[in-house]
Amino acid sequence: MSTQTPSRPVGVDELKRAWQALNAGEFRTGPGAGKGPRGRGTAAEDDWTPADGEHTIAVIGSAGSVGASTVALATGLAAAAPVRVIECCSVTASGLAAASTAELGLHPTDWRQGKRDHVLLERASEVLAGVDEVPLPTEAQNETQLTILDIGWEAGQLLATDCWLAEAVRAADQIVLVTTATVPGMRRAGVAMDLLAGYWQPEQIVLAVRGPRRKKWPRGVEHAGGPAVRRALDADRCVEIPVDRELAVNGLDSRPVPVPLISAARQLLEPQHLSTDTSESA
Repeated sequence: MSTQTPSRPVGVDELKRAWQALNAGEFRTGPGAGKGPRGRGTAAEDDWTPADGEHTIAVIGSAGSVGASTVALATGLAAAAPVRVIECCSVTASGLAAASTAELGLHPTDWRQGKRDHVLLERASEVLAGVDEVPLPTEAQNETQLTILDIGWEAGQLLATDCWLAEAVRAADQIVLVTTATVPGMRRAGVAMDLLAGYWQPEQIVLAVRGPRRKKWPRGVEHAGGPAVRRALDADRCVEIPVDRELAVNGLDSRPVPVPLISAARQLLEPQHLSTDTSESA
């Protein structure tokens, strides 16, 4: 009587992905090959460089649930094609899971893809324990490409991790720091701006503040973020992001993104904030 354990059936999709990985040279060459729990390649293979003509905007939330994914998507919808939004967080933290109007399936690189108007959405398909487990982006399909990185990690954790995403943020053409018009929100924004100041000039960092119009901010909010936030406000490097009650309750889904939100996000693409050929209105 045989004691061999039956092997697990292999699905057609898994075989196709294995074949594509083999053709791309993404396979193990022996025991222990690869890096980390997901068996990724060497450090050189974990580098990512934007293609020629590809411009990148990194959208970073000063804290969780401040609306960074909403700002990232609205900016993509406000920009002219071709544009993609890459959500660089664990599948358990996704804010774009229901945002696609057409699902395109799982890419061989483990990104789950979808479409929203002219915007390609890419989000993680697995649970990610750390920043260094975010898979490399797919190859840009266009000569002039706007790529919006929806970071999904705390700025200090991101910048302290040796990974492609941290390098991509350091090399981004523009940083958008999203926060709320509250004292805690501005305090967190001030800390994040101090961390980011080691890599970018002040004019490369724009504040996107979710809340009422600035003239209606509660007393003390403007000063809560310290000198870095005050300088950004004084230099008009601040975009007011309106609060939509229905969106706040339901989150991003297939329903239209409110026009005032897209109009506000379009300001992030204006020449004084970002000098790219992709900043024209869609």
